[in-house]
Amino acid sequence: MAKITYIEHDGTEHVVDVETGITVMEGAIRNLVPGIDADCGGACACATCHVYVDDAFTEKTGERSSMEDSMLDFASDVRDNSRLSCQIKVSDALEGLIVRMPEQQG
Repeated sequence: MAKITYIEHDGTEHVVDVETGITVMEGAIRNLVPGIDADCGGACACATCHVYVDDAFTEKTGERSSMEDSMLDFASDVRDNSRLSCQIKVSDALEGLIVRMPEQQG
């Protein structure tokens, strides 16, 4: 398990324990965290699980794949720390991860 803080665009925080081996997106969905729509169910076929990874965790979450990078073209307000949360696998190394959600998805 890893404790992950999901921060909505308005600053509302949701701190949840997320099972290792699932994705950050699945952790949000299973814990009813608003702001991550996940329309494609985690297939990296939409951009509705877009998050901003806290700078302290960008290296720990890994680099974007080329497919993820392409899907981010459909996201709003993409930044250097933008990721699709369906592409970030939860591990013990992500304990304390903070992700922020954009004002709108997709």
